[in-house]
Amino acid sequence: MAWTQAALLQELEPVVAKELDRHLATAQEWMPHEYIRWDEGRNFDGPLGGDAWEPGQSSIPEAARTALVVNLLTEDNLPSYHREIYNIFGADGAWGTWVGRWTAEEGRHGTVIRDYLVVKRAVDPVALERERLTHMETGFDSSFGNDVLRSVAYVSMQELATRISHRNTGIASGDPDCERILSKVAADENLHMLFYRNVLNAAFDIAPDETLTAVSEVVQGFQMPGSTLAGFTRRSAQIAEAGIYDARIHHDQVLAPVLKVWRVFDRELSGPGEAARETMAAYLAKLDKAASRFEERRATRRAKAAAAG
Repeated sequence: MAWTQAALLQELEPVVAKELDRHLATAQEWMPHEYIRWDEGRNFDGPLGGDAWEPGQSSIPEAARTALVVNLLTEDNLPSYHREIYNIFGADGAWGTWVGRWTAEEGRHGTVIRDYLVVKRAVDPVALERERLTHMETGFDSSFGNDVLRSVAYVSMQELATRISHRNTGIASGDPDCERILSKVAADENLHMLFYRNVLNAAFDIAPDETLTAVSEVVQGFQMPGSTLAGFTRRSAQIAEAGIYDARIHHDQVLAPVLKVWRVFDRELSGPGEAARETMAAYLAKLDKAASRFEERRATRRAKAAAAG
């Protein structure tokens, strides 16, 4: 049968309610202000007559600072993400309760990362604020419209990608405070990923061909929500070069795990689903080869740099 969006939402409602209960029982409360060393902060130049920001005030490596800014600006676009899932899932029942809870939990991520960066003087606060305004004016459009399956498939992958990016950024920073903060943020992202991943797993049981077709399209067209940032390609290359997030991580630690849980290569499908699966398999093989080539070239560059002293 052909499923309407309303029928899918209704059919998945019991699963959403179950996953919401599981999430609320598992999620742990944490307070962003408790993870900031406020005694290390001082006034900036401006009305309060403090010290202007200078690049040398931070010891965090450049690639990690780039990742922190990209991650923060991505988190800052929360109003756009809220609008997207509100329009898709609605405000009623378990779906609506989840929309509110997810938004509330995500809201503390931008707060704690910004507080850390400002107190530590890790980035230029003026440039950061100007870029925040520009990025939020642009907003975010997933391009999936009100398609339930494609939207849930996307956030399943995106939440996992964000979790990994935050964790690796914390490690790359070389600062235990930063690593502790981003570990808390990543833990939230992981719980959000589990919610969406489990809901989509149930969708496979309801509409296997339609769900696999949606997953195939999302896998092949996946873009991080920060892709609309100015200079995103350059920044992504810097982040990939540092090993924070690259094609190998995306293939091995994001796509492969979720596709395995969904058993996409084990399910019995009809014509449309099987064709989508074959197309996705070819894309994954191509991505795997591209990831290997990047790893080899990066290793060569690093060896040359080490030899040059």
